[in-house]
Amino acid sequence: MMRPAAQQYVVTRPLYSEESFAQDHEKIYRHRKTMLDHVKQYFTCDTKRAKNTALSLLPVIGWMKAYRFKEWLLGDIVSGVSTGLVAVLQGLAYCLLASLPPWYGLFSAFFPVIIYFFLGTSRHISVGPFPVLCLMIGSAVTRLVPDEGPAFNITGFEGLTRDEQRVLVASSVTVLAGIMQLAMGVLQVGFVVMYLSDTLVSGFTTAAAIHILVSQLKFVLGLEVPGISGPLSLIYTLEIIFNKITSTNVCDVVISIVIMVVVFIVKEINDRFKSKLPVPIPIEVIMTVIACGVSYAFDFKTRYGIDVVGYIPKGYEAPVAPNPQIFQETAVEAFPIAIVGFAVAFSVAKVYSIKHDYTIDGNQELIAFGVSNIFGASFRSFAASTALSRSAVQESTGGKTQVAGLLSAVIVMIVTLAIGFLLEPLPKSVLGAVIIINLKGSLMQFREIPYLWRRDKADCVVWLSSCIGAFLLGLDLGLAVGLGVELISVILRTQFPRCSLLANIRGTDIYKDRKDYINIYEPEGVKIFRIPSPIFFANIEFFRNKLVEAVGFNPLRVLRKRNKALRMIRKLLKKGKLQWTSIGFLNTSCGPINESEDESNMEELDQPTDFKDFPARIDWNAELPANIVVPRVEIHSLVLDFAAVSFLDISGLKGLKALLKELIRVEVEVYIVPQHTKLHDCSFFDDEVQSSMFYLTLHDAMLHILEKHPEPTQKKSDYEKIITSVTAHHPPGSLRSRDRNVGISLKLCFSLSMVFEK
Repeated sequence: MMRPAAQQYVVTRPLYSEESFAQDHEKIYRHRKTMLDHVKQYFTCDTKRAKNTALSLLPVIGWMKAYRFKEWLLGDIVSGVSTGLVAVLQGLAYCLLASLPPWYGLFSAFFPVIIYFFLGTSRHISVGPFPVLCLMIGSAVTRLVPDEGPAFNITGFEGLTRDEQRVLVASSVTVLAGIMQLAMGVLQVGFVVMYLSDTLVSGFTTAAAIHILVSQLKFVLGLEVPGISGPLSLIYTLEIIFNKITSTNVCDVVISIVIMVVVFIVKEINDRFKSKLPVPIPIEVIMTVIACGVSYAFDFKTRYGIDVVGYIPKGYEAPVAPNPQIFQETAVEAFPIAIVGFAVAFSVAKVYSIKHDYTIDGNQELIAFGVSNIFGASFRSFAASTALSRSAVQESTGGKTQVAGLLSAVIVMIVTLAIGFLLEPLPKSVLGAVIIINLKGSLMQFREIPYLWRRDKADCVVWLSSCIGAFLLGLDLGLAVGLGVELISVILRTQFPRCSLLANIRGTDIYKDRKDYINIYEPEGVKIFRIPSPIFFANIEFFRNKLVEAVGFNPLRVLRKRNKALRMIRKLLKKGKLQWTSIGFLNTSCGPINESEDESNMEELDQPTDFKDFPARIDWNAELPANIVVPRVEIHSLVLDFAAVSFLDISGLKGLKALLKELIRVEVEVYIVPQHTKLHDCSFFDDEVQSSMFYLTLHDAMLHILEKHPEPTQKKSDYEKIITSVTAHHPPGSLRSRDRNVGISLKLCFSLSMVFEK
């Protein structure tokens, strides 16, 4: 840490207003592109741009040219095999969340991976089923094809079994979500995912974890529970489970508990000794193989009546066309699926891109996932994204590129084509237990609530709203609720910002909130007001009210009172009841003079005070004749700190100009720091509001005020030290001659000189 003396600096320069600074320092003119220029540039094509476009649409060309076979191939092979085994297990397990036959999960772990290999920009994420998306798919599936009762009347359902109808719904929803992702990628609107804050996603995924947990209870307990979708579906599902709790299959419960305990312990070992283990122990795969063998050897299905995976057909099915009528029925569900799928994948990809120092393209990721989902759904897979646990396996086992992802797809293909029958005796309770134990990370996010409440209550409200909304209303409506609350919180923060009065930290050129510091300097008659947000139509009235509260008077009310007083004084002078003398006004009336309540010509009261027919200007802070009372204005200068004002709209400009005029008309000098470029573009200035009120820094404005309104002698001694000049010193010969001519030199050990000279 540097010593305090080494952190001080002194600089000498003129006092600058914006006008004087512009005169001394010439600005570079920059041509601003119009909308037409951007459109022309977008549609302009040449050889270089065509090549760049091809490379951006097929990122595999770029990284394959730089592929280091000797260094990366072995790691990709080990990673691909490890990830493939996990992908097989998760494909079977997560398919239960989508209310589909388990083997369709293998399709989702294969087809999207192939497309992402060519189109994706991330080298480390493992593409495939994601539990939250599977649950959202399952919600749409069970709504259109419920477990009990008839399916929706949709053309194309005729002659299909219930499972085939559900597969058609899942593939159609996936195609629609893929189309939405592809359209957003082509239109370059990948930025929309930025509206899903980490807080919102955390609350949403926590609620999704609860939904997933409840949905797997029926497999863990061995109960037959119909799928329920819509608001309060979680409550209704729990009610059914508790009503049927006496029918629990003890064998399923024992298997699930054993699986969860063993997997939990080994996962903790993996986390604690990950620096010493060459690869994480694939405990889920090991326990699945063991459970599958034990179930086959002891014939669990027949002897204990447990539900198993059952028949897994070999090979792949013929492509299927999506159903347009299902598009109409599921458009509301497809959009959040598209957004959540991309948001999760992009977040994970961004983590690994930063860790391994390469860039990812959000719009290209949208295109990659859009095409992956459209292509995969044609072969009966469902919406793909990435699972953090699977991506962690791919990265931690040595995966360097998507070659590892391609090899994992090969492993899945081998299982699908050749050895899938070995998984037929696998109990579904094992898959349910694996899913539940992998929810630990999501459920532990509840620990964020106290932290968020202490740090930022608005973010805590967003977290709770998205979590409770998704918990009670379902994932699609819950996401909408969370997004709505988040946008409202942003609006409220900008509409009602924390405005403050600033004061000079004595002996420096630094200005801070006067409530936060003790050793401050506030010249008499000067206020410095800071607004830390844009000024626009929604908060201009709030800005005005806060400023009136800060200065202690309403300028419009004071102006009207003064003009009414002038009107009355003119009448009294005309009638001879008042006379002007060298010592002021003299009341020549015998009795008291009452103030007139004439309210005619109210528009004139808002105009600047006019002293043209008066012998002298009136001191409004002195005692006035004829019982006239006008509110006093205790300040002579107001500095507005607009450093944090990022933009002003037309309503904000109009309101600001009206407020400035009111202040100027009551003889308050207004200074604004710094100047906003939009003010020149919108003809903001006139005879009253002039560009000379803008200063470069708060300190420049304050020094100008102190020069124009000197402090009384008896008070000046208390505040002698305010920084007015800074000179920096540098060792001889360390600066070029041109730099010396500027009059600023630097020294390794800086010294501070703070002397106020009148």
